[in-house]
Amino acid sequence: MKLPNIKILDERHKLLREVSKPVEFPLSKEEQQDIKDMITYLTMSQIDETREKYDLRAGMGLAYVQIGKLKRIFVIVEELEDHTFKNYVVINPQIISESQEMVYVGEGEGCLSINREVEGIVPRHARIRVKAYNEYGEEYVIRVREDIAVAFQHEIDHLNGILFPDRIDKNNPYKNINNMREI
Repeated sequence: MKLPNIKILDERHKLLREVSKPVEFPLSKEEQQDIKDMITYLTMSQIDETREKYDLRAGMGLAYVQIGKLKRIFVIVEELEDHTFKNYVVINPQIISESQEMVYVGEGEGCLSINREVEGIVPRHARIRVKAYNEYGEEYVIRVREDIAVAFQHEIDHLNGILFPDRIDKNNPYKNINNMREI
């Protein structure tokens, strides 16, 4: 596997605060290649040897805006228990339902655009249903839960110009922790 030439924007870049635009189909060759490159990058970042070889930070999701393009696309690469990977290509997503139950990531959320420690918890819905399109322009509805639901919400936030520290209460970083379940 060859490391794709992807430059991930740092949180100081003003583009990350803009709302991404809807995508039209069919995708351009460039958009198709970007999606493949994002999946390759995320996969390589989760494999110990390649992460160390290329000095990568592990990541499971990447929004198109993080590579400098304001389009409503994100990908998530989930490593399964058998060390294979499941890829999610999510275009023009809309959350159509969300659970009442709230969760937070115990070790804290991370982001490939945020290169610093961030103190606090990010409240997220434990389960969500999302309507979206795949790279072929086919509409689908997916129900995700737990860590994948958190990842989807994190990436949808990116498409709306929101970074995860924005979701942490500045005055009380652990606010309502007892009303949520740790995952």
